[in-house]
Amino acid sequence: MKKILVILFVAFVLIQFFPIDKNNPAPTPQMDFLNIKKTPETTATLIRNGCYDCHSNESKYPWYSNVQPIAWFLKDHIDEGRKELNFSTFATLEPKKQAHKLDEAAEMIEKGEMPLDSYILAHSEAKFSEAQKQELIKYFKFQANDIRILNNLPTEKGAE
Repeated sequence: MKKILVILFVAFVLIQFFPIDKNNPAPTPQMDFLNIKKTPETTATLIRNGCYDCHSNESKYPWYSNVQPIAWFLKDHIDEGRKELNFSTFATLEPKKQAHKLDEAAEMIEKGEMPLDSYILAHSEAKFSEAQKQELIKYFKFQANDIRILNNLPTEKGAE
């Protein structure tokens, strides 16, 4: 048993020498969702607090991002989040895709799937009240519908 613990400890120490890359891509304010949609500051703050760490190029890496294997999990999660929806490069998406991504964001909040519970544990500012959730859902649905109207795309049922 002692030998196993020593091996695990040595392995834990060794993996600390393989840090994650914490460099964010260069800021692109002209492509950022909050800027191009002129999001009201109260709503923008909610989106930054609950979404931007994983769904933008503005990730803030907490202290535990220095500890492996937690950092690997965190980095993988951020990479996956950016791949799914990156608010920093939102303007590069085709209008139909923009609207779809905003509908998905509203739906994920509605279902309680976003922000993730594991994220909220370490980021209490991302624990939204019911009113804040409704504000975000309404805003994302409004923006999705606005994109559809401005681009002559079919509107979604239930979009406000």
